[in-house]
Amino acid sequence: MFTVVFILYLIADIYTFFGLRSLIDGTTSRMVYTAVYVLSSFFVFYCFYKIWFIASSSKMFSGTQVNFYLGMFLTAFAAKITFTFFMFLQDLPRVFAGIYNFFVHNDKASYFPSRRRALTTIATGIAAIPFFGMLYGVTKGKYKYTVSSLSLNFKNLPQSFDGYKIVQISDIHAGSFDSKEKVMRGIDMINALDADAVFFTGDLVNSSKDEIDPYIDVFAQIKAKDGVFAVLGNHDYYGLYDVKESDKDAYWDNFFDKYKRMGFDLLNNESRSIERNGELLRIVGVENWGAGRWFPKEGDLDKALDNVAKDDFCVLLSHDPTHWEEKVLPHSKSIDLTLSGHTHGFQFGINIPGFKWSPAQYRYKRWIGLHEEQDQKLYINKGFGFLAFPGRVGMWPEITEIVLKAV
Repeated sequence: MFTVVFILYLIADIYTFFGLRSLIDGTTSRMVYTAVYVLSSFFVFYCFYKIWFIASSSKMFSGTQVNFYLGMFLTAFAAKITFTFFMFLQDLPRVFAGIYNFFVHNDKASYFPSRRRALTTIATGIAAIPFFGMLYGVTKGKYKYTVSSLSLNFKNLPQSFDGYKIVQISDIHAGSFDSKEKVMRGIDMINALDADAVFFTGDLVNSSKDEIDPYIDVFAQIKAKDGVFAVLGNHDYYGLYDVKESDKDAYWDNFFDKYKRMGFDLLNNESRSIERNGELLRIVGVENWGAGRWFPKEGDLDKALDNVAKDDFCVLLSHDPTHWEEKVLPHSKSIDLTLSGHTHGFQFGINIPGFKWSPAQYRYKRWIGLHEEQDQKLYINKGFGFLAFPGRVGMWPEITEIVLKAV
């Protein structure tokens, strides 16, 4: 994969160099441009080398250095690929025109028409959009925590829980963080909402359970009247791949202890009850279950609902929203509200009132926000952290505030 990416970037880099150079007049200006471009290209190639070196020599593909190198490379890659694409749209007709001139007119002096300066300038402007957008995403956007507030009505919500406030976070991915101070700002925003309960819907780490260690004291500061409840996400299983079968129980014991140290009540295919005035709200949590063959299918909804009555009001924590489609909706027990994450909104897109777009929509039928079917609701949180691309553009990290209303 690294070889393919390297070749694509090299082609885009050369194409971009000559494309931008065509906009510059004067020998001196072109010499200065060439020097600046070559130096910047060497820097980006150095970032690529560091990514390759870290990925091939370390299991911990995370942290400050990786975020910097990967962020700079992907930003340059996106801008140059965009520029190359739009320049190719201009150059393709030029190629056909050149072939036509050669065979029909035999005009050897000028086979190919010149590029149009205006079109090259437009291509440059379009390429600047992903460049500056991604640059903002890797420097500011990844910690631009936003609160999404909504009120949800339920016919069967017990009156004692009318106005009950839930705060949801998801996809912490602690291995990607590079600033405790900035993460703490997000925790302060959570606590400022004064939640009755906080729900974390999985992916505490990227791959290694120890990635959360520097941030245990940070997340231990999350407060809620009835507690903080959590489930596992698909990435929380990935650390097991290099663990011997005989050591797996010890691995899980150590991992689960980290949740306890943070004050998170981890629900592994089980439920909890919150009681008010003799009425119950059931919190049900399943281990990860994701459609397709790539994700763990450890979630057992039947087991999690073992002690739950058919008419109990339920909030289900399930990391992957495909679980709602495949297992929750067809289940004999109607689950009133399911909270999921997993998609991150692909950390890139447009999310404004009346319009939402992200590459995530081509992978997931339901990828962010609120969905309702058969009197059952699903909310998909965009995630608190980030993964792979060390930034967020348009799909800012989310803290969800949900108020339950009895109607």
